Amino acid sequence: MLAIRIAVSAALVAAVAAQPAPAATLRARLQAALSGFTGPGTAALAVDLATGRVVYAHGAASALLPASNEKLVVTYAALQALGPSFRMQTSALGEGRLGPGGVWSGSLVLRGGGDPTLDRAGLGRLAQGVRDAGIRRVTGSLVADESWFDRRRSGPGWKVRYVPGESQALSALAIPGTSGALGTAALFRQALAQAGVRVDGPTKRARAGGWPLATRWSPPLAEILRRMDVESDNFTAELVLKQLGAVVGEAGTTAAGAEVVRSILAAHAVPLAGVRIADGSGLSALDRLTPKALVTILQRSWADREIRSALFGILPVSGRDGTLEDRMARAPARGNVRAKTGTLDDASALSGYVRERYAFSILVNAPGLSWTAARAAQDRFATVLAKQR
Repeated sequence: MLAIRIAVSAALVAAVAAQPAPAATLRARLQAALSGFTGPGTAALAVDLATGRVVYAHGAASALLPASNEKLVVTYAALQALGPSFRMQTSALGEGRLGPGGVWSGSLVLRGGGDPTLDRAGLGRLAQGVRDAGIRRVTGSLVADESWFDRRRSGPGWKVRYVPGESQALSALAIPGTSGALGTAALFRQALAQAGVRVDGPTKRARAGGWPLATRWSPPLAEILRRMDVESDNFTAELVLKQLGAVVGEAGTTAAGAEVVRSILAAHAVPLAGVRIADGSGLSALDRLTPKALVTILQRSWADREIRSALFGILPVSGRDGTLEDRMARAPARGNVRAKTGTLDDASALSGYVRERYAFSILVNAPGLSWTAARAAQDRFATVLAKQR
């Protein structure tokens, strides 16, 4: 009988040990995971998505530099305001008229629509569209129209070295490696020549009109946002923010886009105390976010089926791709954390989902911050959550 009781007791102990950790124990494990980052420069929050229960909180209302976690806010606002299928356009327009022999008497306009995916192949398709419209020669100028956005080439609060160090100069008409609208127009002239269209006049930059001749549409917004978040592309983030200003707000400016983002957050009851939206990428020293705001955005996204589906396809996955490819590459975290990273000289951040069960956010600010140590603490935190069943 004694042997039986011992066996039963051992089975009960094993069963209890297999149960999910009590709230206090889970909190202690999460606290331990952040060892070395539990002071005033660190703020963190984790909630159970099913119940909304807070499983860990430390300075959750503290407003800190978010680094590229700013992109998560822009992603949410863009999905809400524009929708996952929204597309941007780049157009070739003609100012003048088509005459005999395919001669266009007037100017040819390349108008940018703030598409961060525009490339040489896209310019080639536009040039072929001009050719298909019957044009063989343009007597006037090639006009580069970037007026969809303003001409500010950087974001507020950016260090001088950020352009071109961290982002290409901002423009509504630019492709990677070009010197803005004029550089893009120069490549378009080459594409036109290859398509059999000669432009007699010079290239100039101006606001212009004209008849639509050809249009190049971007991939759906969800694909653009995936590239933005997986690779943490600063240029794309800034153009998406200005797009919000141009389409939803009053102008294609960073300030107008930031105001749209803030309005969307307020409309969805995201707590805005301490929150400051200065740019789209998180490069700005003026940005401030709180774990409370970020986790609320994740909760709102989770509650919206369309946005949840889009966001789960946008965020990097632990041990698999983008900025998380080399992080949390072992079980149980591998493949079970979808989150946005963030890194500046004095800031490190990680916010996202674990096992479709938790939403979390960790912001770390400190002079001379060790990115390696901060990321290790963030990864330990997410891994503790990934162990919960």
